[in-house]
Amino acid sequence: MMKIIRTSLVQMQVGADRLKNLENAAKLIADAKKLGAQLVALPECFNSPYGTNFFHEYAETIPNGPTSNMLSEAARENSVYLVGGTFPEIENNKYYNTCTVWNPHGKLIAKFKKMHLFDIDIPGKITFKESDILSPGSDLVTFDVEGVKVGLGICYDLRFEELAKLYRLQGCKVLIFPAAFNMTTGPIHFELLQRARAVDNQLFVCAISPARNESGYIAWGHSQITSPWGKVMVQAKDKEEIIQADIDLTECDDVRRQIPIFYQRRIDLYDTIKKK
Repeated sequence: MMKIIRTSLVQMQVGADRLKNLENAAKLIADAKKLGAQLVALPECFNSPYGTNFFHEYAETIPNGPTSNMLSEAARENSVYLVGGTFPEIENNKYYNTCTVWNPHGKLIAKFKKMHLFDIDIPGKITFKESDILSPGSDLVTFDVEGVKVGLGICYDLRFEELAKLYRLQGCKVLIFPAAFNMTTGPIHFELLQRARAVDNQLFVCAISPARNESGYIAWGHSQITSPWGKVMVQAKDKEEIIQADIDLTECDDVRRQIPIFYQRRIDLYDTIKKK
């Protein structure tokens, strides 16, 4: 099992031109590789603006569309594990917000559909309803990086401790959340939720935002890698940048040994609840 994973989060600027977004993403993935990255992750909706009025226009099939082609080629050319952020997917006449993962040979090894759709209404600040066009996913999805199990979520999924807990019970040591928190919830919840999920489950949490733009849906930025102790290892600001950290998996083992919270009786209780 790999002990240390050099991980890069690509907080990229996203515009209305799909081709320019893909070209920029490919360049930044290559830049991350030059920094020694073994695992690279992109943000939510990295190939298009984020909004219910864009999902239909930018939706693609997977793995045959231009975005999948770029991700596969970038993973292979740079020999990295690549978490391809998210982009709108059309499948069986339904639309999803989907995250794809590609191995260093350019093979698609995981596909996660956003489970918890972003339907919120904060009067005077923000109203958004993904369910107007998107359908929710229903499956937990993990992938392996040289023997290390990694779990996937997307943005609003970060708020649901139950999802993170189920991944922990499956043996995950890293959770990755492409995310586009907004200017209302981002400042007060984005860092807090990542630290909470990390501490509750004694694992690493990575969340990747688009860079902040000037109009439309404005993302908070501040992509972040958090340790199993709940410590912020590295955090971006609001502009386009790559942040990077060496994730030492032995830290998960150390925390779990020093502060044991997953007793067998508790795990048995979770299993009983799941079967009911």
